[in-house]
Parts: sequence; structure tokens; C-alpha cells
Amino acid sequence: MLLGIVTAAAALGCLVWIALTPAAHPARASAGDDVKAGRAVYVRYCATCHGDTGRGDGASAASFASKPADLTDGRLMNGLPDEFLSNIILHGGPAEGLSPGMPPFSAFLSDTNTRQVIQYLRSIASPSFRAETLKPSVSSPHAPRQPILFNHVVHAGSFQIPCQYCHADARRSEYAGLPSVERCLGCHKIIGAQDNPEIAKIHDYAERGQPIPWVRIFKLPEFTYFTHRAHVRFGLPCQTCHGPIERMRMVGADTGPKLTDDLLRLVGFRPAPRPLTMGWCIQCHREQNATRGSQAPLECVTCHH
Repeated sequence: MLLGIVTAAAALGCLVWIALTPAAHPARASAGDDVKAGRAVYVRYCATCHGDTGRGDGASAASFASKPADLTDGRLMNGLPDEFLSNIILHGGPAEGLSPGMPPFSAFLSDTNTRQVIQYLRSIASPSFRAETLKPSVSSPHAPRQPILFNHVVHAGSFQIPCQYCHADARRSEYAGLPSVERCLGCHKIIGAQDNPEIAKIHDYAERGQPIPWVRIFKLPEFTYFTHRAHVRFGLPCQTCHGPIERMRMVGADTGPKLTDDLLRLVGFRPAPRPLTMGWCIQCHREQNATRGSQAPLECVTCHH
């Protein structure tokens, strides 16, 4: 009986040892395995349009009004967040304001498949993709619905169009200005004009002779004077006040005074000033004066006069 107990205990110990041994568990797929699996998924679902090498020269590409993107162009692809690429793969081009020529694949691909395809696309980029330089997309819960889905991730992020190309008044006036129909048509008179419903809206406004009714996002109180010109000419990046616009699908803002901050101050706490409040602006002026030797004004009459 004792021998049976010892034998059973020994057998149980062996089982525990085997269970705890790394070789007993399937190893997590390596990056190379993901790339290989992603290549297989790509060939099955994507190569027809994007081509075997990803350059947008697939058999079906000739029939598209807008040629499929060159997925090997690292200059355009490397800065696109994984979330952005995943949304397009699973929900189609219109999910990001792009052509419906890119259909949704959520009915065919799992999240794992999608991740693997993205890994494969990263592997064929030239210049080479560097994971440490990639920053995640930024969600803006307060982003209003705009009349046109203008995706800043595409324009400011991927194509790196300077902010002042669209907001051309920033360097010479108080306000930044909003892109006019004519400014948008500077690119989109041709690009996407035949097959993108969002771009068709621009042409519709142009035909009717109407401006695009963009919804304003950033606004200071009426009793406050602010000029973009001085800040832009000083070399202050737009992101200093507006956040990482190039990573926002839809731009929104959570700025100005907040009741909870006022209550915290009332009971003795000192929360950091919120963006676009007086304390936040003054703090920035003090930092610029201290670190860059500037002469950013601190007098009340600078902004209130």
C-alpha cells in the first residue's frame, strides 16, 4: 500500500514537472511566424488589388478610379498607427474617410489575422519600419461630427502636410483659418474625385458656390485676445496648444475651466492648469522665458484689453 502511494506521488510529481516545463506549452508565435502568416493572409485576400509585392499593381487595380496604395512606401506607411490600419482592414476605406474601393474584411479575418497582416506590411516597408518610432492614435471623445470626414491621420500624419497649408492664416493673423473649398480642391480636384463620397461632398459645395460649414473646435472666451501670428512666428509647434493632431482621426478638444478642478482647489489641492486656461498660458510663457530666453508677456493687458 505504501509503495502504491509513493509510486502515485512520484507519478503526480512527474506530471507537475512536465506541466511546468516550457516545452510542454506551445510557444507564442514569434515575429517571424506572424510575418509569414500575415503574408499568407495577404496573398489570399489583398494581392488581387495591391499586387504580390504590395505596390498597388494587382490584377484588379486597373479598374479602380483611385489606384490602390503602395503598401511598400515606408514614407507614407510607417507613421500610420496599427489602430488606423486595423480599422481599414476590418471596416473598409470609408471608416477612415478613404475610398470604398477598399472593402471591409471583418467577415473573413479575425483580429489575429489582421495583426499578422499588419506585421507583414511593416516588414515590406521601405524605408524600414521602426517600431520604437510609432505612436498610437489619439481618441478625442469630444470631437464633433464634421460635414466632411477629414482625417488628420492621413493628411497630417501619413502625408505630413504642414498645418499651415490648410490653416494658412495662422502665420499672419489672429486666427488660424479653416480650409476653403478652393484649398481642398487644390489636391482633390483629381485625387479621389471619382470614387470617394467624402471628396464628392467638396465638389458639391464647389458647384453650389458654398463654403464648407466646418464645426469650430477651439475657442477662447470673447474677453480674451489671442493671436496665432506671434506664436507661429516664434516657432511654437501647433501641437503645443492643439495636441497631437497628426494622430487624431477626428479632432476634438477638452479644454477650458472645469468645475471639478475648481472644487479641488477649494479644498486645498493644486491640479495642473487645464489647456487653454489662463494659468496654463501663463505657465507656458514663464517656461519659454526661462528655457529659451524669450520675452513672452505676463501682463494682464496683453490678453485682456
